[in-house]
Amino acid sequence: MFVRRVFYRWQFLAVLVLPAWLLVGASLFKSSGWAVLGSFFGGIVLGLGLLAVALLFFARTEVRMERAVSWRDVGVLTLWHALIVASGFTVGASWLPLLVVLVGLAAFWFAIWELYASARSRMQAMIVLIDETARGGAPTEPAAGEHPSPIGFEPTPDPSVIVVREKPKDT
Repeated sequence: MFVRRVFYRWQFLAVLVLPAWLLVGASLFKSSGWAVLGSFFGGIVLGLGLLAVALLFFARTEVRMERAVSWRDVGVLTLWHALIVASGFTVGASWLPLLVVLVGLAAFWFAIWELYASARSRMQAMIVLIDETARGGAPTEPAAGEHPSPIGFEPTPDPSVIVVREKPKDT
């Protein structure tokens, strides 16, 4: 859990740190002025990409509640960030920036897919809850880590009637 929480915080710091590293790396390892200028503009685009992926990870409810990314997110971020750091050391390699862009696009689509899958599973759980409530059955207890609904449902013999209490019963 510690590593996942570190990556949760790091992904937002990386938006500033990694593009700055590209600029510093291009300056330190004897690049031409045009390469430094290219690193500057490439760093701006990279920062926007890092921010987009971080916000897509942050948009998932389970990530915000746990304040930790998933292990798959850790793997994707590790690969992408390691390639960015390596491209700061090897300024002359023309294939490494291309690899950074390809892995960045893959990370973006992976983040969209994870957000879609998370929303889909939450929606399916809500549909099951609505169906059980409409049939007159009591809603299931929330799973571990979930918060109970603030509205209390009371099952009735007639499934067309749903009683919603404004205040919980004093027991």
